[in-house]
Amino acid sequence: MSAPESSPKSLFDKLWNAHLVQAQTEATPAIIYIDLHLVHEVTSPQGFDLLREKGIPVRRPDLTLATLDHSTPTLPAGADGIRPYYTEQARHQVHTLRDNCREFGIELHDWDSPSRGIVHVMGPELGATRPGMTIVCGDSHTSTHGAFGALAFGIGTTEVGHVLATQCLLQTKPKSMRINVAGKLAGGVTAKDLALNIIHYLGMNGGTGYVIEYAGEAVRNLDMESRMTLCNLTIEAGARAGMIAPDATTIEYLRGRPKAPKDAAFETAAESWLQLASDPGAEFDHEINLDGSAIRPTITYGTDPGMSVAIGEPVPPAANESQAKALKYMGFSAGQSLGERKVDVVFIGSCTNGRISDLRAVAKVLHGRHVAGHVRMLVVPGSEDVRKQAEDEGLHETIIKAGAEWRLPGCSMCLAMNGDIVAPGETAVSTSNRNFEGRQGSGSRTLLASPETAAACAVIGHVAGVSELQPLQESR
Repeated sequence: MSAPESSPKSLFDKLWNAHLVQAQTEATPAIIYIDLHLVHEVTSPQGFDLLREKGIPVRRPDLTLATLDHSTPTLPAGADGIRPYYTEQARHQVHTLRDNCREFGIELHDWDSPSRGIVHVMGPELGATRPGMTIVCGDSHTSTHGAFGALAFGIGTTEVGHVLATQCLLQTKPKSMRINVAGKLAGGVTAKDLALNIIHYLGMNGGTGYVIEYAGEAVRNLDMESRMTLCNLTIEAGARAGMIAPDATTIEYLRGRPKAPKDAAFETAAESWLQLASDPGAEFDHEINLDGSAIRPTITYGTDPGMSVAIGEPVPPAANESQAKALKYMGFSAGQSLGERKVDVVFIGSCTNGRISDLRAVAKVLHGRHVAGHVRMLVVPGSEDVRKQAEDEGLHETIIKAGAEWRLPGCSMCLAMNGDIVAPGETAVSTSNRNFEGRQGSGSRTLLASPETAAACAVIGHVAGVSELQPLQESR
């Protein structure tokens, strides 16, 4: 039974109720309205084919935004102008999205767009992501946008077609969870470390069936890019979405963005956005309290993001058959020091950690240092805006001088579908979001970590933390 209209409401309830077109019944899911539909080249072709078969248009092309990211090579085109797509399928996906967007009148950030990038990086940069919205995309890490106080989640290919056709979606209402993180994060502890600890606490399926609201001092102290990292990883605990209530940090991030309201309209919108918070006394189906000050820099050791330890801690014993299988795949044994593992590849990027603050953190670690001789390091900005800003600040020069590769924006080595691949048996320390078997290439072994930790691993050449870096010699 739903609560009376006058009872305290959670942020999730407020957004759900505001977008409800038809209420859920025992026999049918609810229908909710979608404010923004994000589209990329991999999961959209079937949706457009459905429209073509039915002879119907996109219902709201003005609320649909497309970009190229998953299949795009991160190396530039050759002298002949031909881009080095990894497969013919990848090239076909890009050209198909281009044709579909032209046919159905959808804004596409193509290769020539100064804002092209990973969909969950460029959407917020443009100000297309705003508080109070419902946002969907055929990509599980759509939860990223919940950092703005939006209800944002991934959908399947069939649902992509449904949203294109109707701007609505059938949904069974999830349960609600609030995770309060008290205290201050210690120096050197990042949002990635916080997220990995939460996933470890919940387990890979601990959030299944829930929308999670993050609250507490440690969350409030995060900047917007860190909040996006936290919400991005919500799906890795099985949750439907992650959310953080808007505040002054949210408002200032959005101010002046191309698709955000302008001038007086922005101030009016900001006033309404700041009302989007859970009411005092709002009830949640589950509530968890964590101590942020106890969290330390963290790295994974298994084949799901919940299998993690603080840097310097040994590999724990397997608790079940699945974990035993993961340890065997990764080549670890209980009690082993992760510091014994040589690192072959370091990847900096993805919709989790490919923003300008991430690249600044990496450049700070690499400044005056060099990547270990046996390590291949790729640094891939999350968007053209990030790339330009990094190059304007000279970050790319520090990165290249240290011996890392500076690439074009894209999903890159987060997933093995664009040519940036970890070889079988190699160990990669990655700032991305998934360490499943073969995620970064068949037989590859992935350890997830923050940009700072990943950069330290690249310099030292084995699994290590920033604290293990040798101090730089002062120039005389």
